[in-house]
Amino acid sequence: MCGVVAIVGKEKASTLVIEGLKKLEYRGYDSAGIASLNNGLIQSIKLEGKLENLVNEFNLLTKEKVYNDTSIALGHTRWATHGNVNIKNAHPIISENKVAVVHNGIIENYLELKEKLLSEKFNFKSETDTEVIPNLFIKYIRDGNNFLESGRLVLKDIKGAFAFIAMCTDYPNQLFVSRNSSPLAIGLGENSNFVGSDAQSMNHLTDRIVYLEDGDHAILTLNKVKIYDKNFNLTNRKIINIKAEIGFITKGGYKHFMEKEIHEQPSVIPQTISSFAVGKKSLKIDVDKLGFTDKGSLLICAAGTSFYAAMVGKYWIEQIANIPVTVDLASEYRYRKPCIFGQKSILVISQSGESLDTLMALRYAKELGLRTSAVINVEGSTIDREVDYSLHTRVGPEIGVASTKSFTSQLVVLYLIAITLGKRFNDIKQDVIEKHLKFINMLPRAIAKMLELENKIISIAQIIKNSNSVIFLGRGFLYPLALEGALKLKELSYIHAEGFAAGEMKHGPIALIENDIPVVMFLVSDGYEDKAISNLQEAYSRGAKIILISDKECIKKSEFANLKILIPEFNNEFKSLLSPILMSIPAQLLAYHVAKERGTDVDQPRNLAKSVTVE
Repeated sequence: MCGVVAIVGKEKASTLVIEGLKKLEYRGYDSAGIASLNNGLIQSIKLEGKLENLVNEFNLLTKEKVYNDTSIALGHTRWATHGNVNIKNAHPIISENKVAVVHNGIIENYLELKEKLLSEKFNFKSETDTEVIPNLFIKYIRDGNNFLESGRLVLKDIKGAFAFIAMCTDYPNQLFVSRNSSPLAIGLGENSNFVGSDAQSMNHLTDRIVYLEDGDHAILTLNKVKIYDKNFNLTNRKIINIKAEIGFITKGGYKHFMEKEIHEQPSVIPQTISSFAVGKKSLKIDVDKLGFTDKGSLLICAAGTSFYAAMVGKYWIEQIANIPVTVDLASEYRYRKPCIFGQKSILVISQSGESLDTLMALRYAKELGLRTSAVINVEGSTIDREVDYSLHTRVGPEIGVASTKSFTSQLVVLYLIAITLGKRFNDIKQDVIEKHLKFINMLPRAIAKMLELENKIISIAQIIKNSNSVIFLGRGFLYPLALEGALKLKELSYIHAEGFAAGEMKHGPIALIENDIPVVMFLVSDGYEDKAISNLQEAYSRGAKIILISDKECIKKSEFANLKILIPEFNNEFKSLLSPILMSIPAQLLAYHVAKERGTDVDQPRNLAKSVTVE
C-alpha cells in the first residue's frame, strides 16, 4: 500500500525522492506528495491522482523558483484509509509548518489522541489518523525535548501497525524514522542517508540497505545512522548489499508490466525449479525445517492469490504425501481461536513478504508453538526474516499488482513440497520421484505453448469486455483456479466475477444464470470431466454463453459450448496433475486482455495495492 521515501544530505533531494516514489507506484495509491526544508520553512506539493501529476507540478514550481530543491526531503504515495482522497488528506501531513510526516499503516488509537490534542488547542486540518503524529512531535518539542526524545514519546503514545518518517524545521539535518509491523528500510550513502518502504525505492541511491526490525526507530543525519530497538537501546542491524535488476524493473518493450510478467514465466520458472531440484533425481527441501520430524498435519495460511495457491497445494500434498492439510485465510486465522491439535507447522505464502495479515498469522502461530516456514519471493522481507525456514521462488521483482509469475512459482514450490513430504511419509519410490521431476522440468516449455493461445484469448476478451458479470467454473485441481480466474478479472477489469466449484452450481449459483452471461470453464480430461460437463450443460440450458478452455477430449464432449479454446497437447498424467499451473496462463491472459480492452489501469488497478501492509 502506501509508499514512503526520504533523503537527508543529497543535493536535489526532492527530485531523487520522486524517482524513489516512481519505483513504489506498483504498490497502489490515489494521491502523492513531497515536502522539503528551505530556509527554516517547510515547502510541499500534494496532488490527487497519479505521480505524473505531482511531477508536472514539481517541474513547473521549481522552474518558477516557487519550490527550491534542497538537500532534505520526504515523499509519499497514499492509499486512502482514513479520510477521502483529496489534497488535504494527502501526505506529507504538516503541522504548524514545523513538522512534516509521511506514514504507512494505521494509528489505531488516533481518535483518543486527537480528542486529547484538540483539548490542548492543537489544530487538525485533515481527516487522517496520521495527523496526530506531527502534532505530538510539536507538543513534545515545545516541552523541551530534542527530536529523538520527542519521537520516542510519540512512539509511547501511538498504537497500531505503522512506518513513518518525520522531518522538523528545528532539526534541519535530521530525519526520525520508526517501524512497527509495516516495512521500512534505511539506505546508507556518502555524507547522505536515505529511507524507503523497500530496497527498490532506493536502488538509484545506494547498494547498501539496512532493514529495520519491528519496534526499531532511528535518527538519520548527513553522515550518521543511529538505530535503536524497541527498548530504546542502540543496536546494529545487518547491512545488505543489493544490486538493481534493471531487466526486471523495466517493461522490456511490453505495454504493461503485467504483460511482461505473464510472458516471463517460461524463463523465470526454471529459476524456481533449479532452487530445489538437484538434477532430475532429487530435491533439496529440508523436511525437518518444515517442521515434520514425524508425520502430522500442515497448516497453510495466505491471502488473495496466494490463498488460492494454498488451496491447490492442499490437493497436491494430501494426494501425493497423504498428509492432512488445513488452509486458512491469514486475515481470519488469529481472530478465531484455531485448534492446532495434530498440527506440526505452519507454512505461509506471500509474494512480497510484507503482507500484514499473513505476517500477523505467522506470529500468532509462533505463539501457539508451531514451526514456521514460508514460500516467498522477496528475500530479506519481514516474513523471510521471521520464519524458521524460507523457500524462495526467485522469479525477480513483480511490479504488476495482479500476481502472475509469483502465483505459478508458488504452485511449483508447493508441488515440490508435496513430493518431498511424499517421499518421507508416503513411501514414494525413486522412480516415481523422477517421473514427477520430469513433469516439473517440462513446465517451462509447456507454459510457453500455453502462451501461444494469446490470440484466441483476445477473441474471448472482445466478447466478455462489455459483460456486467462473469462466472468461472472448475472441478478438482481447477476449482481454486476458477476462484483465481474470477479474482484476476475483477481486479483488473472491474467486471463482477465469481468462481465456483462446478458441482456446486445446482446448490445456489445457478440462480445467477441469465441469458448471455459468460460462463468460463477451465477443464482437462482427468476421468471426472463428464460430471463437470454436465454442470456446464446446466448453465448452457439456461441461456449462459459457454466459454470452454480445454483439451481435445473434453471439447469433443462439449459441442454445445459457444466458444472453445483448444489447449496444446500434453502427456495425460502431467496435464491433469499440473493443470492449475498450465491453465493459469489462459486465466491471466484473459483478465489482462479484457482489462486492456476496457482501458483500465492494468498495472495499478483502482483501490488495490501490491503489498497490503494494513489489516
